[in-house]
Amino acid sequence: MSADESVSTTHAAPETAPPPVRKRPKPGERRVQILQALAAMLEQPGAERVTTAALAARLSVSEAALYRHFASKAQMFEGLIDFIEQSVFTLVNQITERELQAHEKAAQVLRVLIQFAEKNPGMTRVMVGDALVYENERLQQRMNLFFDKLEAALKQVLRDGAVAQGSEAPTADAQARAAALTALAMGQLQRFARSGFRRAPSEHLDASLALLL
Repeated sequence: MSADESVSTTHAAPETAPPPVRKRPKPGERRVQILQALAAMLEQPGAERVTTAALAARLSVSEAALYRHFASKAQMFEGLIDFIEQSVFTLVNQITERELQAHEKAAQVLRVLIQFAEKNPGMTRVMVGDALVYENERLQQRMNLFFDKLEAALKQVLRDGAVAQGSEAPTADAQARAAALTALAMGQLQRFARSGFRRAPSEHLDASLALLL
């Protein structure tokens, strides 16, 4: 380069990255996110009552944003109960249609419930009522109906088995066994929740089922 040539000191301005585009959730996606966050908060052992303020903070949204998708917190819990019912009874109905011995059907019904609880600790607190203590009374009534429906399914399965075996009182026999199995399931779930999810509800399940069936 000659002395007459000048050196340009002008630099091109650095390109600024465009601000990130915030994607709008698809229809129904935000509702799912809210329910997932609520279930996750319930999974914390010893968690106190979940408030909408805490739930909104977890999702980095305003409380008003929550109420655009749910009319109330009770409706959010109803969304969790809907999920519990659909998940469990879809499988229960499949089991009752299988060509199996009655005692094996009943055992599989309980295993389905217990496995669901192990995979969804937060939902377990809803099922046993711990998460519903300070909420709308109708939520606990729905969970009571859930276990009534479970007991009814067990009773029907066991009655069919008792009839096939020539029982003189198939309805009474089936009712007693169904009640005992439902109580076992509820007890296993209660222990799981009260232990801070340390004691698995499947603990000793097969041995207990063998005694009852």
